[in-house]
Amino acid sequence: MKAVYFVGAGGIGMSALERYFLSQGLVVAGYDRTPCALTEELRAEGADIHYEDNPDLIPEACRDPQETLVVYTPAIPESHRELTYFRQGGFDIQKRAQVLGTLTRSMKGLCVAGTHGKTTTTSMCAHLLHESAVGCNAFLGGITKNYGTNYLLDKKSEYVVIEADEFDRSFHQLRPFATVITATDADHLDIYGTEEAYLESFAHYTSLVQPGGALVVHRGLKMQERLQPGVRRYDYARTEGDFHAENIRIGGGRILFDFVSPLGNIADVELGVPVSINIDNGIAALALAQLAGAGEAELRRAMATFAGVDRRFDFVLKNDRHVLLSDYAHHPAEIRQSILSVREVFEGRKVSAVFQPHLFTRTRDFFKEFADSLSLLDEVFLTEIYPARELPIEGVTSQLIYDNLRPDMAKHLVAKSQLVEALKHSDTDVLIVLGAGDVVDLMPALKAALEGGEVVAQPQ
Repeated sequence: MKAVYFVGAGGIGMSALERYFLSQGLVVAGYDRTPCALTEELRAEGADIHYEDNPDLIPEACRDPQETLVVYTPAIPESHRELTYFRQGGFDIQKRAQVLGTLTRSMKGLCVAGTHGKTTTTSMCAHLLHESAVGCNAFLGGITKNYGTNYLLDKKSEYVVIEADEFDRSFHQLRPFATVITATDADHLDIYGTEEAYLESFAHYTSLVQPGGALVVHRGLKMQERLQPGVRRYDYARTEGDFHAENIRIGGGRILFDFVSPLGNIADVELGVPVSINIDNGIAALALAQLAGAGEAELRRAMATFAGVDRRFDFVLKNDRHVLLSDYAHHPAEIRQSILSVREVFEGRKVSAVFQPHLFTRTRDFFKEFADSLSLLDEVFLTEIYPARELPIEGVTSQLIYDNLRPDMAKHLVAKSQLVEALKHSDTDVLIVLGAGDVVDLMPALKAALEGGEVVAQPQ
């Protein structure tokens, strides 16, 4: 193989693979619908990426079916012209997950699956191992602030850390040496149809752990009774389980705890990103890192230096007058955890959020659950739905969520284009921007408005 062509080259997960193949000295090229910061970075690193679905734009180096691997994302429609060209030409065409699965067969895969918490936990684990003598390679679902990338390379390490994505059953391609399951709240019902099918998909995933490997599952998940036998099994939770925390100390902008583990306890672990949900994420990451052989002092030091992931509790502004942070949460359970974590850190302050629903199907399936979670806020600004890969569904709008919000809360339906102006008339104090869509593009404008004093802070 001399070349790899990516159909959907700008995806966060795809880009990590592009960086891997570039590091192997292969020709890397591809298509994406629109340019973005990530595609421009990849172009600067040597990838040949274009933005028109046109087979004539495929580089000559990627036209030999005997020497070119084609990787595509399930979000690409079947009618895509370039994908059709490759199919008709007899090329080896694989989904991203299949390529990652190959890596978990040739290395020891440390994988993190779950409805939410995947990206942070995976990135934490990668950082812990990278800072230890064990080392690791990593394919992550977000840009780590420690390294400014979603890909880590360590040719000396036998471990590869991978985010195991349940969308389109992608994680069924993996063969983990050890895996964490963080949560199994139903999602992607446009793919699975029912919660039962969703849970069965996770159960099948647990059967793919390699013999002699390990399975670490958060306590209380609905799929506990479905777990497959034959591997080492552990459970974890914040204050109970094989892996858990004791002596949790929250205050003064810091979170410390003692990590309790059957592989060896670690006292005085400090979270580099001190939000309470990271206690659970940290326990899971420490468990995987210990299973890979990282030591006590290495883990304690590394956890304190973990700087987080872009758009995961990402503080953009933090001063006495305003707090502005971005969080990728786009499932009701994630949003609930995000809000509760922020309320715990900023106890007694007014907490508001901007929420951009992600996908028409997810809004249709969970609008009541979204409303229940958002009702934990003092104020919410709802924008229009971000469609991503979907076409509109008649009757499915943000109004469904709005109509089910707590009656006595401050709530607003606002077009994204009018959001900054709307916030100028709100007594914003702590503001979370929630969602997996393009609402994040507004963060610079929101920050500028807050720093310029255009939004009046809530008196304390």
